[in-house]
Amino acid sequence: MTDALVIGGGPAGLMAADALLTAGRAVTLVDAKPSLGRKFLMAGKSGLNLTKMQAMEPFLEAYGTAPPVLTDSLTAFGPKHVQAWAEGLGQSTFTGSTGRLFPTAMKASPLLRAWLARLDGMGLYRQTRWRWTGWDRNTFVFDTPDGQRVLTPRVTALALGGASWARLGSDGEWAKLFAQQGIALSAFAPSNSGVRVTWSSHMTRHFGAPLKNIALHAGPKMSRGEIVISERGLEGGGVYSLTPALREGADLHLDLLPDLTPDAIAAKLSKTQGKQSLSNHLRRRLKLSSAAQAVMREFVPNVPTDTVSLAAVLKAIPIRHAGLRPMDEAISTAGGVAFAALDDRLMLRDRPGVFCAGEMLDWDAPTGGYLLTACFATGLWAGRHAAEFNRP
Repeated sequence: MTDALVIGGGPAGLMAADALLTAGRAVTLVDAKPSLGRKFLMAGKSGLNLTKMQAMEPFLEAYGTAPPVLTDSLTAFGPKHVQAWAEGLGQSTFTGSTGRLFPTAMKASPLLRAWLARLDGMGLYRQTRWRWTGWDRNTFVFDTPDGQRVLTPRVTALALGGASWARLGSDGEWAKLFAQQGIALSAFAPSNSGVRVTWSSHMTRHFGAPLKNIALHAGPKMSRGEIVISERGLEGGGVYSLTPALREGADLHLDLLPDLTPDAIAAKLSKTQGKQSLSNHLRRRLKLSSAAQAVMREFVPNVPTDTVSLAAVLKAIPIRHAGLRPMDEAISTAGGVAFAALDDRLMLRDRPGVFCAGEMLDWDAPTGGYLLTACFATGLWAGRHAAEFNRP
């Protein structure tokens, strides 16, 4: 008999283990990979964005129509709690100009090391290279380097991740095990994903160039954020946040001058062009970069010359794309365990004593700190309630 079992060593699983250990439970944590927190470390490779420091009402709006248990989890462990938690681990933080919270070190590795040291000091027992292969009645079966192992826990927290970045551990294979048990699931779908564009050859020299101070529109949704022209299409926060609308088939349009009205643009363009080329005219009058102009010409081959029509084009360039990047390349995924299969403690209704947390749950959120905060919050919520279940 194992007291408390946690399967999954990402942020949600570690937070569940933290809560269980704090409550005095003996915790065994297992992970299929050789080390813990691999996707967490990748998330911090270019600067670990822990959360978004803002009031709870706008913070919660980022999660769309969230079920009550997700809202309760986030309210119990929101932005201020994330900041206090990180600093409690000895990691100073700072808030950027957009409200995003980062550790001063910027990287995830110092925070993860401090966190694991804390958990180890509390008595965490961990096993890596243990892959969960399913239930055998009330036991959990694992493939391990030493052969098959079976654990019979009093309580279990599952934090198995979504279905993107399989090489880091989030392969979504656990969904097959849930389906075999008749547990309600929502199909996985890419979230925070780039779009695929087959560029013409003249775009090659612009690969890697950013487009700043722009807006993107997909159906009723609008996003202000930087995007990057890549060999495979468009990447970056500006397009990632529109993934839900793009999944539904909404058209994508680019506004190169969101701070100017069409009339204001036309007025600027009406200044004498003289002998200078249209490219130079756009650069001088509107400060449009060569990359921005290249994108315009890519999707509007016959650029109008009259100022009114050209202004309209610059405000709504139609981005013809071949859909979202493959799901495994997406930063996160929507879909997973349906909230209808869970109670208000995040416990599976059909499997008492088994709690779920993190990206394996069917919620969706943009980048900018929202993803990590929800993983922390649901891990803590599941762990705290698991700690009160079936105490020895």
